[in-house]
Amino acid sequence: MKPRHRFGALIIVAAGVTLLATTEPVRFDGARAYEHIRQVVAFGPRPAGSAALDSTRRYIKDRLADVGIQAAEQRFEADTPIGRIRMANLIARIPGPVPDTLIFAGHYDTKLFRDFRFVGANDAGSSTAFIIELGRVLKARRNRLTIELLFLDGEEATGDWIGDDHTYGSRHYVEAARKGGTLRQVRALILVDMIGDRDLKIRREEASTKWLTDLIWASARRLKLNGVFVDETMRIEDDHVPFLQGGVPAVDIIDFDNIPWWHTAGDTLDKVSARSMQTVGDVLVDALPRIEDRLVGTTKGTKQGTTRAAKQGITKTTK
Repeated sequence: MKPRHRFGALIIVAAGVTLLATTEPVRFDGARAYEHIRQVVAFGPRPAGSAALDSTRRYIKDRLADVGIQAAEQRFEADTPIGRIRMANLIARIPGPVPDTLIFAGHYDTKLFRDFRFVGANDAGSSTAFIIELGRVLKARRNRLTIELLFLDGEEATGDWIGDDHTYGSRHYVEAARKGGTLRQVRALILVDMIGDRDLKIRREEASTKWLTDLIWASARRLKLNGVFVDETMRIEDDHVPFLQGGVPAVDIIDFDNIPWWHTAGDTLDKVSARSMQTVGDVLVDALPRIEDRLVGTTKGTKQGTTRAAKQGITKTTK
């Protein structure tokens, strides 16, 4: 089932004839997103600090510029178990009628492996490609909030997912926004991660903000995609956690269900599909008006208990 569309009408009167012209909103295109995955995977392994990730960053900036969106680099250095690494988040803003901001985010680095070639088509080619394509859609849309497209560096651990060896980019972003006084303008964050799996199954992430999760899952039911967005739950530690801890409502859209080729040389193009990207795109675009209704109609003081929830035993034990 396709999402409902709103059509704008233009009445033209010429030579005594009245014409009704309609314009259809730009729609998310899973095939375009898949092509972005293909291009990103061609750069090869893309761990934080690598030349390949520099190339990926240029690709993202160029594709956003193609549709009139400028991206800025938020550079920082992170102390990791393997030494100090230069990293950079990419931040692209689509100005809205108010400074209050809704962020769509995903990480664009791949995990570092020295014993095999890891190109990360799903993790994190799919999130990189998804945010690029979503930018094309949202640039053409009349948004009610400022939209930020956030490509996060350093999500992956340099070793095992323990301690603070992960989510470097999201932790840096939140801390910089807190210090700069802009975190209060961030009304919500929607994170996507590992959404290209051909056999897509997305469960509710337990620490994610409930009202935000509910609105997205309601759209999945409306579009008859509740076979993909299922009502089972799981706990995941991911780039949404620093935002939750900072008091920002956030949701993690992730397929972390029985993926035997996760973090192996098998995470290649044949494991991802345009159809899966289309499914997630359709659901989030459908949910966006209701998310805007909620955010425009509430005050920044409404936190829905996200800070407390974020501190309650969230684990992504194998990451």
